[in-house]
Amino acid sequence: MTERAEHLTRAQKEQLEAELAELEGPKRAEVVQAIKTARSFGDLSENFEYHAAKNEQGFLERRITILRDRLHRAVLVDESAAAASGEVAVGSRVTIERVDNGETMEVEISSVGGVSPDSPLGKALLGAKPGDEVEVEAPRGAWSARVVAVGR
Repeated sequence: MTERAEHLTRAQKEQLEAELAELEGPKRAEVVQAIKTARSFGDLSENFEYHAAKNEQGFLERRITILRDRLHRAVLVDESAAAASGEVAVGSRVTIERVDNGETMEVEISSVGGVSPDSPLGKALLGAKPGDEVEVEAPRGAWSARVVAVGR
């Protein structure tokens, strides 16, 4: 199986590292304490608090696994080169205008809280420059947009 690179800006990588540190430290300790407290209530087969705490522990450990994987696959984007090129790249803030209705929107290309570079809009925008028209192959149908501005 081939690992897919996770393109991140330095700030995005730091954000993921901070979340991982929080989950592995204080959050994990809270869950362990909740399980310990719930065990003291007695019969585990009918102990809602225990089952809820174990369920929370499962979600926490899954999120930790996902974050570790993303950071393992992380490739830092050269932000100065991306800014100099004027092209849309990971970390870019892009203003687009829909061709069909003139609606404008600003999006950030980011796998951390923005438009994913793997989404239909992200794929269409990557590499585009101001003035380019892109075709977005969305699940509900294709639509066109013009790139108005690209910034960082």
